[in-house]
Amino acid sequence: MKINRFEDLEIWKISVQIAVDIFEVCKEKPLKNDFGTKDQIQRAAFSLSNNISEGFEYDNNADFIRYLRYAKGSAGELRIQMFVLKNAGLISETFYTQKYSELIALSIKIKNLMTYLQNKK
Repeated sequence: MKINRFEDLEIWKISVQIAVDIFEVCKEKPLKNDFGTKDQIQRAAFSLSNNISEGFEYDNNADFIRYLRYAKGSAGELRIQMFVLKNAGLISETFYTQKYSELIALSIKIKNLMTYLQNKK
């Protein structure tokens, strides 16, 4: 099956939902008024879907793989940020555990797509 739009990619849909969830938790205290931390975690969350969509739009596997690598890196960045926030008591253990699991699963899906695209050359 050929994907014609990045909006049809499962990894893009998952990354958007993760970003929405991060934005929602940032509306609540204690992150609500911590502008620096809030900005940092929101940027990392945004970069997941941004890199997937940007790479897709280049219309070639080499560039798409490169941007998927960036997205995978952003997933790691977001995981460590959330780990610190959890340990600092700024997000709940439940939220952290759920997003951590989702980010691990997303990283695996991104890696699988990268492998598929590399083998398709």
